[in-house]
Amino acid sequence: MNKVILMGRLTRDPEIRYSSGENQLTIARYTLAVDRRFKRQNDDQTADFISCVVFGRGAEFAENYLHQGTKIVVSGRIQTGSYTNREGQKVYTTEVVVEEQEFAESKAAAANNNGGGYQQAAAPSRPEPVQAAGDGFMNIPDAIEEELPFN
Repeated sequence: MNKVILMGRLTRDPEIRYSSGENQLTIARYTLAVDRRFKRQNDDQTADFISCVVFGRGAEFAENYLHQGTKIVVSGRIQTGSYTNREGQKVYTTEVVVEEQEFAESKAAAANNNGGGYQQAAAPSRPEPVQAAGDGFMNIPDAIEEELPFN
């Protein structure tokens, strides 16, 4: 099985290309900075920089909505390859072919974390759940029952 799930921030805006031919396909490439869970002794690097590529509608989504600093979650597969560069040396590549991608934080949180870029929208007012007295369950306010997926 070849499955990878990553959460990180884009290091720069996605690079967008279009395939040539009859059925033009959008291709987006970006790099995710993924924080390491633990810091090794004598190691200054606290993140890994993972190359990602996404095709078709996912690439169109990346082109329209993803920007430098955006925190996203991606799932896909690792793909390796190689090519010979101009100097005649063989270069090996590793990248994640993205199958799914989604935002990992709200626009308001992104604006607070990366110093702007988004206008902070007013959050809709929602009643907070209240702890029940001892049975271990939370009381769900009547105002949000319509939003629950299991009514």
